[in-house]
Amino acid sequence: MPHTPTLPPDFTPTFTLVPPGPLASPLQLLPVNADVLAVHTADGAHVGSLKKIGAVWKFKAMGYDEAGAMEPGGGPLTDQHNMQFQTPDAAEVSARLLAG
Repeated sequence: MPHTPTLPPDFTPTFTLVPPGPLASPLQLLPVNADVLAVHTADGAHVGSLKKIGAVWKFKAMGYDEAGAMEPGGGPLTDQHNMQFQTPDAAEVSARLLAG
């Protein structure tokens, strides 16, 4: 399991529509279980998950509509959906997903 950074005391995960514009960085990886990490912006917005599929970690984008309904494959990182990583390194994940 990757090292999870110490989150700021004011970090609160949120699950709502992310407004257009740059995302607060760096991205944070929060463990869900041994094969899934939730991906949140630095200010708490949920933008997807990393899922271990076989030996590869894949990013699964997630968005929310104005009513709060989940939109799998959507959201601000939809173009990075299915991006692959060898390890769930928070710095690499943040750099690659936000560079897209």
